[in-house]
Amino acid sequence: MASPAASPVEAEPNRTRPFARFEWMLALRYLRARRSRFLPSVIAAISFLAIMVAVATLIVVMSVMNGFHLELMNKIIGVNGHLFLQASGKALENYDEVIGRLEKVQGMKFVLPMVEGAAGVSSRMQQTGALVRGVREKDIKRLPGIGSNVKLGTLDGFDTSEGVAIGQRMADNLGVRIGDTISILTARGEATPFGMAPRIKAYPVVAIFQIGVSEFDNIFVYMALEEAQNYFNREGQATVIEAFVDDPDRMDEIRARIEKALDEPLLMIDWRQRNQTFFEALRVERTVMFFILTLIVLVASLSIISGLTMLVKDKGRAIAILRTMGATGGAIMRVFLLTGVSIGIAGTAAGFLLGVLIARNLESIRVFLNRILNMNMFDPTYYFLSQLPSVIRFGDVMSVVLLSLTLSILATIYPSWRAARLDPVDALRYE
Repeated sequence: MASPAASPVEAEPNRTRPFARFEWMLALRYLRARRSRFLPSVIAAISFLAIMVAVATLIVVMSVMNGFHLELMNKIIGVNGHLFLQASGKALENYDEVIGRLEKVQGMKFVLPMVEGAAGVSSRMQQTGALVRGVREKDIKRLPGIGSNVKLGTLDGFDTSEGVAIGQRMADNLGVRIGDTISILTARGEATPFGMAPRIKAYPVVAIFQIGVSEFDNIFVYMALEEAQNYFNREGQATVIEAFVDDPDRMDEIRARIEKALDEPLLMIDWRQRNQTFFEALRVERTVMFFILTLIVLVASLSIISGLTMLVKDKGRAIAILRTMGATGGAIMRVFLLTGVSIGIAGTAAGFLLGVLIARNLESIRVFLNRILNMNMFDPTYYFLSQLPSVIRFGDVMSVVLLSLTLSILATIYPSWRAARLDPVDALRYE
């Protein structure tokens, strides 16, 4: 007489719920080293350090790139304005009328007239080239890059001082301080029967400013508007009108309003056109840098594969015993999956903390290393900024963290699958 068939429940081994307590216990146990077999745990430690360094590096680099973009944009626009207007082929004689109309345009912050010209500047010790700008006292005090960054001297009485304001780097290169005299030379001076004669005139230094952009601090010279008109033979004229707006990102709307407000054609150039190549290069560099540094995270994640592969080989006998005791292939796979993911999560978390800590204190770290190593890292002579900027953005940090976790999880799948496929008979055959 045939025996009754076994029920499906009796035929299958008892299954535990996924990620049960014993799976976590085994996963964490496998991360600890034993005296006789410590190599897998050493590789796991190396994988942890690799992921930590890769994540921290990516966060720091992205923060520096963000800082570069923001600082350069603020400083370049802070000294050059958002919009420049020029008369086509001639100077502006009715600039006061044009400014009055522009100030009524919605979204306009302030507008100023300017006389601008290239010149040579010299002192008793040195000489250099410069871009001389003539502005009014009330306007130079409102310039974001100048008015709030005067380090020596004062801009009070600038219209009547008959002096000039120069950048910190120009002052250092010329070897001048407040009260010293510099000579300004232009090739387009007075008209003579033999042509244009050069003009040279001495001016006292009444103010020294520091914009923070080494190139700007070494090239700009500001003098009173009336004095610049006389010096460059522009009596009653302005060569350009500079405008600052409330929202630079809405420049197209503001330009449309300006065209309606003006009854004469003026050549308009905004900050996007003047700096398009520069900021586009920064954007491309930031994108390329992110993908390049992503490879570091990828290589660090691949080290998890080698570490788990060796761990599976080392734990072959333990896996076989677990299988004979009723552990399913899914349980074995989850054990090693948890082992690898634990390395990835721990490395990512440590890299996140390290990266944010370094990014927040990057300038202090640079100053400390310069003092200890007696060197000049990030020399402003060769870079556009005088300090190393760093801006941490939540979106960038989260992208790095998610990228690292994703790659870490993907790296654990194949070794875990191999562990689940291990045949207990083959594993115990030579034990």
